[in-house]
Amino acid sequence: MTHGHSGRRPIHVPTDEYPITVTPTGRQVTVRIGGEVIADSANALTLQESNHPAVQYIPLADVKTDLLTRTQTTSYCPFKGDAAYYSVTTAAGQTIADAIWTYEQPFAAVAPIAGHVAFYPDKADISVADA
Repeated sequence: MTHGHSGRRPIHVPTDEYPITVTPTGRQVTVRIGGEVIADSANALTLQESNHPAVQYIPLADVKTDLLTRTQTTSYCPFKGDAAYYSVTTAAGQTIADAIWTYEQPFAAVAPIAGHVAFYPDKADISVADA
């Protein structure tokens, strides 16, 4: 279902056939790169998009932002909006390019993820504590 346009790009809203939910994770989420804790949060959000794996969105306040460098990479999701990307440079000097993405002005359907970032699971170790 298309709802409006952002420039020439379509904007979609979730449907029963393609659901997207954003809910509090309710458990501690810790992200490590090269063994170093990059993010640690009790306030993460779980975004579940259709049949894709669930994604943890962590408040920027719970991320070591001094290790982040914004990159020129961008992408567009018709359900979530424009994404910006960050590289992470660990204390050991290891730089992981575009390890993080964020929707700074997400579409209304996923508005709660504003101010949150997500890490690529193949670039970071993301652990969610047992309930």
